[in-house]
Amino acid sequence: MSHKFLRIESPAWVAEGLITEAQRQLLLARYPPDAVPAVGLLPLLGSLLVALSALSVVAANWAALPPVARLALLLSSLVGSYAGGHYFMQRGNRTLGRGLVGLGLVLFGVSIILVSQTYQLVGYDASGLLAWVVAGVALAYAHRSRMLAALTVLIGAAVQTYCTQALGSFSYATAALLAGGLGYLWWRRPDGLLSTVLSAGLLWQAALWVGVSHAKITWFFIPAMVVYAAGDWQPDRHAGRNAQAPPLIAAYLFALGLALFGETDAYAGLLRPPVLAYLGALAAVLALSVAGKKQRGRLDTLPDWLLLLPGFYLPGGLPLAIATLVVLYAHAGSVLVRAHRAGDADQLTLGTVLFVGATMVAYFKLTWAFLDKSLFFLLGGVLLLGLSWYLRRRNARVLAAAGAPGPAAKPTE
Repeated sequence: MSHKFLRIESPAWVAEGLITEAQRQLLLARYPPDAVPAVGLLPLLGSLLVALSALSVVAANWAALPPVARLALLLSSLVGSYAGGHYFMQRGNRTLGRGLVGLGLVLFGVSIILVSQTYQLVGYDASGLLAWVVAGVALAYAHRSRMLAALTVLIGAAVQTYCTQALGSFSYATAALLAGGLGYLWWRRPDGLLSTVLSAGLLWQAALWVGVSHAKITWFFIPAMVVYAAGDWQPDRHAGRNAQAPPLIAAYLFALGLALFGETDAYAGLLRPPVLAYLGALAAVLALSVAGKKQRGRLDTLPDWLLLLPGFYLPGGLPLAIATLVVLYAHAGSVLVRAHRAGDADQLTLGTVLFVGATMVAYFKLTWAFLDKSLFFLLGGVLLLGLSWYLRRRNARVLAAAGAPGPAAKPTE
């Protein structure tokens, strides 16, 4: 609850007799004005700008420096960053301290690259860069910092991209360090932002694995849904849902692609892996996810799996397009139902956007050939109004049975 909200709303509560003036003052004292977050970041941003300025000067004169001077400069910058970070953290300025440690981590990777160039060290694997990821994971654990963990996810993405694009191989050690090392940190210290960053980073690793192994792109969803299932098992619901957002976005975009381009069987043919192997792996991940939902009491989110229905095994063309649209409508309807039950305005908005999006796809892709365009808008509107009427009636019955007064009408409804 924010101080601004209390300051605006609480006088009306006093006037209506809900609380006394003394209680209002206690609430205002309990929730003081929010501090401006940017103020705490100013030292960190300042140190980064100074470091970038120094790096620019060094880069401009790098070629003129003797190798020994280059090595000394790199080592002194590295030690200075870590020592400065430790100094400020010992004195309670943890934001600036962790920022300097993060700068030291970046300089560590830069040092690996520059030393290799300076002494013309040729490497045919990613063992040198892997040390960069190991250092990032170790620092994230040592300082229990989500910023350092997020930075390590980005470093892991860069290292894996280099491995797949320059070396033509996938670094399983890098992926394992991110999934196991940072994944365990996320499990023990759940955080919303780190959940999203780590989940997106693991999906990037999965995408690179699919690309370098020349597998069907649908195999991407096996590791992606493993990440989703991990969110089901996470005791912190907020962190779990944040981790599930990137896989769900990827699955939704994939379903949209099927609806838009599934009319051509050639496109659908690119998506079909061996049936038994793919469906077996997907069923195993589904079972893991359902077990987690049941364990944490989150079976209401089971319709998320509608997006993973393997409709691409259907014949390409109209049947596939229609089946995909039915899935999109069913998924949007499940989000709306869940939002109404939970009274979550944000989820209600999301469900409405998904529903309108499915209707727009149907309008632009299918109605050209077999239906009048206005008819699909009409069907979409009738379905949305019907769902709204049903949910309102259900809520009224529940409230009447409980003997409670009906909820006040909301402006957004």
